[in-house]
Amino acid sequence: MTAGTLTRADIAARINQQVGLSRNEAAGIVESILDHMTNALSDGENVKISGFGTFVLRDKAERIGRNPKTGVEVPILPRRVMTFRASQTMRARVSGC
Repeated sequence: MTAGTLTRADIAARINQQVGLSRNEAAGIVESILDHMTNALSDGENVKISGFGTFVLRDKAERIGRNPKTGVEVPILPRRVMTFRASQTMRARVSGC
């Protein structure tokens, strides 16, 4: 089984087929949803989509890391990271249970 990639255009095409909106309208809806999610995340909000999963922001503190090649200690600056946690429904569908 080969893994493909689902793109924005694929999502817009599916909306076009199932809802009957024009391709431009469907693409606009996809862009609007992604923009809204991106804006919420950049404002520090988590994004939860019921039955799909949650995009969670975490602030990581400064810490000391080590260069694996040389062994030299290097400070790692504080940063914000985003993780995705799939819902139980999504995990069950993906694993095939």
